Amino acid sequence: MATNSSSSASTSTSAADSKSADTGALETTKGGTTIADVVVSKIAGIATREVGGVHDVGGGAARMVGVLRERIPGARTNVSQGVSVEVGERQAAIDVSLIAEYGVAIHELAQAVRQNIIAAVEGMTGLEVTEVNIEVTDVFLPGDEDEDEQDQGTSSETRSRVQ
Repeated sequence: MATNSSSSASTSTSAADSKSADTGALETTKGGTTIADVVVSKIAGIATREVGGVHDVGGGAARMVGVLRERIPGARTNVSQGVSVEVGERQAAIDVSLIAEYGVAIHELAQAVRQNIIAAVEGMTGLEVTEVNIEVTDVFLPGDEDEDEQDQGTSSETRSRVQ
């Protein structure tokens, strides 16, 4: 029995050593690494968009600003739109707001987005993701985009019923 307890003690010591080795990538004897909020936000935004069933990321106001930004020549798409993060020395918490495609099981979509974000952020930064909160703000219905494009392309003269 004495051998058993000593082997379990060495196992728990090894687990503690591997835990400190995980965070060792950000803090070493040669210096420390700080990861900015915007870095985690961009990674989470891209990871969210990679999941099938996500139509768009962000709420109404954020998406409207994004549409305006995309119309400016030379402007880049804001990949962190709809994502807010809180980053500490070793951990990160992430909030994502998204629009789901109609017909997708929202609870499964949320789980897939959550897993993809955690894998991407932890894999790229070494930070521990403590939570990923997902807010589904709308469901995209097929044909919604076509109607919006027709409204934008139609002048006020052709829409007017009275002259």
